[in-house]
Amino acid sequence: MALQSLLSQIKLLNDLSNINAFKECIKNSYDWLDNEFETTDIASLVTGRAAFIDALLHRIWQLQELNQVKQLALVAVGGYGRGHLQPYSDVDLLILSNKTLDKKQQESVTQFITLLWDIGLDIGQSVRTIKETVKLAKEDVTIATNLIESRCLAGDKVLFEELQDKIRHKSFWPSKDFFLAKFNEQQVRHAKFNDTSYNLEPNIKENPGCLRDIQNIGWVAKKHFSVLKGKELVDSGYVTQNELDELIECRMFLWRFRFVLHLIAGRSENRLLFDYQPQVAERLGYGTEGKASVEKMMKAFFRVVRRISELNDMLLQHFRQDILSPKIKETIEVNDDFQLLDGLIYPKHDDVFAEPENILQFFHVIAEQPKVKGLHSATLRLLRNARRVYQEQDKYLCEFPACREQFVALVKKPHFFYFAWNLMHKHGIMQAYLPQWDHIVGMMQFDLFHAYTVDEHTHRLIKNLANYSNPDESTSFPRCRRIVQNLDKPELLFLAGIFHDIAKGRNGDHSVLGAEDVKVFCEQHGYSESDTKLISWLVQQHLLMSVVAQRRDIYDPEVIQEFAGVVRNIENLEHLYALTLADIRATNSNLWNDWKSSLLRELFMMTRKTLENGLECKVDLASRKQEHQSRAKELLCESVDAAEVEDVWQNLNDDYFVRFKPEQIAWQTSEVITQTATRDEELHIALSDTTAKAGTELFIYGQDRPRLFAQVASVLDSRNCSIQDAQIMNTKDGYIFDSFIILEQDGKRISSPSRLKSLQQALNSQLHRPGVEHKNKRRISRQLRQLPVPTKVRFFGSQADITMMELEALDAPGLLAKLGHVFVEQELSLKMAKITTIGERAEDLFILSTNDGNSLSSEQQLVLKKKISETLNEGMEG
Repeated sequence: MALQSLLSQIKLLNDLSNINAFKECIKNSYDWLDNEFETTDIASLVTGRAAFIDALLHRIWQLQELNQVKQLALVAVGGYGRGHLQPYSDVDLLILSNKTLDKKQQESVTQFITLLWDIGLDIGQSVRTIKETVKLAKEDVTIATNLIESRCLAGDKVLFEELQDKIRHKSFWPSKDFFLAKFNEQQVRHAKFNDTSYNLEPNIKENPGCLRDIQNIGWVAKKHFSVLKGKELVDSGYVTQNELDELIECRMFLWRFRFVLHLIAGRSENRLLFDYQPQVAERLGYGTEGKASVEKMMKAFFRVVRRISELNDMLLQHFRQDILSPKIKETIEVNDDFQLLDGLIYPKHDDVFAEPENILQFFHVIAEQPKVKGLHSATLRLLRNARRVYQEQDKYLCEFPACREQFVALVKKPHFFYFAWNLMHKHGIMQAYLPQWDHIVGMMQFDLFHAYTVDEHTHRLIKNLANYSNPDESTSFPRCRRIVQNLDKPELLFLAGIFHDIAKGRNGDHSVLGAEDVKVFCEQHGYSESDTKLISWLVQQHLLMSVVAQRRDIYDPEVIQEFAGVVRNIENLEHLYALTLADIRATNSNLWNDWKSSLLRELFMMTRKTLENGLECKVDLASRKQEHQSRAKELLCESVDAAEVEDVWQNLNDDYFVRFKPEQIAWQTSEVITQTATRDEELHIALSDTTAKAGTELFIYGQDRPRLFAQVASVLDSRNCSIQDAQIMNTKDGYIFDSFIILEQDGKRISSPSRLKSLQQALNSQLHRPGVEHKNKRRISRQLRQLPVPTKVRFFGSQADITMMELEALDAPGLLAKLGHVFVEQELSLKMAKITTIGERAEDLFILSTNDGNSLSSEQQLVLKKKISETLNEGMEG
């Protein structure tokens, strides 16, 4: 059905009481939009729906006989006023009158609005006089903005023109006030999205770099320059034809996204939720491969968003200078090409980027000028044009020897990675320089772990490295600061950071492929063999320290010995430690916590000591035990008797004193002595927020009982707590001696005393009811349901008395409790658990033995693997 056919159908509507006829007509319009999407350009569909609604409203206005009411007008405002309507966008209307409506007129207007709702339109309406409209608009810039783009649909056009005259008057929102209000409004809106375009579920309308940012340019232009079309801005020299074409191209791209999202959601939905992303990707032609198609779609989306953000920054700054006409307070001559105007770097002529190496030289200037606050819009326009020249030629700047020479010199500058690097990344110069970087721009992974695109994550990693030595940045990482400040060639660490993820998305091990890439880069850029070897080793091993710290038993001497064997020397260890911390902290703002920090610190210190002693020396754990016992006695000496301490300690293995800090040992010992003194046979449950820097410690002591771990895990999960580490021990006289490190679900410490008290009460209530299974009512989130993670179980490192099991699964509510039940059913004892949550994935390590103290046989491993898969998959289906 064509648009013309729909408009003809509207003309046949004659009976206002026949609601179904109107609904049928609207349904036909949605069918038309759906059927025409693949074959009709998006602009025709968006304006076509507005034209359909125009005709429908005009018809109903006539049938309601409102056209006979004098000095009454039906006005389209907002997006609808522009003549643009997405499938399920609100139809924003102003019913305008010269004076307050009488009772009969009010009834007619009410019937009109009610009918619009009854037939299924989402209406945003206001009924106001001209005086009321102008008054409210002067008080609210949003109302004023809606009126700037208004159209008269039906009724008194003279009345509408009277309103237009008032809102065009210079006293109605002067250009300066309007610009500042819209600019501030944009800043507030951006802040709601944490000032980043890279959201996992972006809002196509409101997100930074999305449709609102394009509209903001149009609103400011229409108000100040009194233009209705972009062509008029080109003619007046405020926008170039290329910039206008790019804005229109980007708007059409986002219109297609929003259009399909509305069709799939069946409502006005502007958030590209995980629920819809695979379907939207398929409808937009990115394929039917699910996750792979979504990632391809999001890469295209984020590239467009970046272009819009850059145009928005440049044009709004350009308009600001024209509208506000600020007086230049400070001018600094930089060189023959540039000067600083109030901190903005400004070109003295149009040929500042005549040669490709001039682009790299420009960033030398920024790195050497601490007073640079940003780019002037004129500079950004020239930089964009220069960048475009080489992009259109399919050339990368690294292909020019002079550019390579400039780049090598740049990364050696101490200040380059502060502000100059930010601008180089933001304005696409890294993308223009390096083909591998171009490949990762906008690349997003379809999960909850990676909060940023690969290029944005790498940018943040580099900033973390730079902040280690930046005197203007406070740091909580003094060890990393010392490491970076003492490096002879810190640029090697930065190059490893640039290349660490550069090979993602190439269907192979990105660490290995990236190491090969950086070897080619180093040869091309003239780095020595030894420098190349260090950089490529760091790229290939950049995940190693994180994996060992979070998913291995770092108190096992063999684990430390094996890790030290790969690292080989202290120089490699220090580089890897600084890179690892910067990497984890740049992946997701919620990922880093004290627990991860403590694990990496422990691994670093024990490995360093091993390397200092020589790789042939075994890790000296005996001295660690002696040191911990000595310090714990000092902490206990004033509160308990030394003999009582010895009574507790003689029931504990040496391994205990190696694993726990003196503060933990002292506190746990004190709790056991208290329990013994009261002769309480019940489980003793204690919580402390001071013994472990990594989180809150939960300590349980007493006689063992079945399914204890499952019960503890279930209670904590139901209270939105996550277990980070579990040390499951038994004293020599058969008592359980269990320690858990727990955090809030978002990775933060449990700091409220009332929260700690509530947790202790919940645990006491459950664990003092043997045989009563805890019911966890926490449900799986909407996002998790859209991110299936296949369950994977792997066994390794079996010794005579233990077997290590690695689990990868969806981090669904009750996961650890279910595993605890499986271990009991399979007659297994849990010795230790290390819990790692990576977005939606749980990557956990469990050390197990049979109940008679042996490692698991191959047959037992197979049975356990099958049972775990069945249990977890069954839970998801439920």
